[in-house]
Amino acid sequence: MTDAVKLLDISIMGREFRVACPAHEEETLLQAVQLLDARMHEIRTAGKVIGIEKIAMMTALNMTHEFLTAKVEGGFDFSDFQRKIGNISSTIDAVLQE
Repeated sequence: MTDAVKLLDISIMGREFRVACPAHEEETLLQAVQLLDARMHEIRTAGKVIGIEKIAMMTALNMTHEFLTAKVEGGFDFSDFQRKIGNISSTIDAVLQE
């Protein structure tokens, strides 16, 4: 059984996008949009990264790291997770300053 595709208008960092998704995945997609938007705003508010593309890249890197940590370890130690993200952020900050 195939599910109908639904077009949704979403907003991330004040930018509007139209995306398509299966109707049964709409709620999950909207949750993903909220999470992504919140994470991008956090990075922008921290003030270490300037420019929407760099903010998007940092957010993608952070969220991918979270995913891989949870996937590989079947969960994660939050303090270890924070340390790793801090190290990654410091490394990226140093590279961006060069």
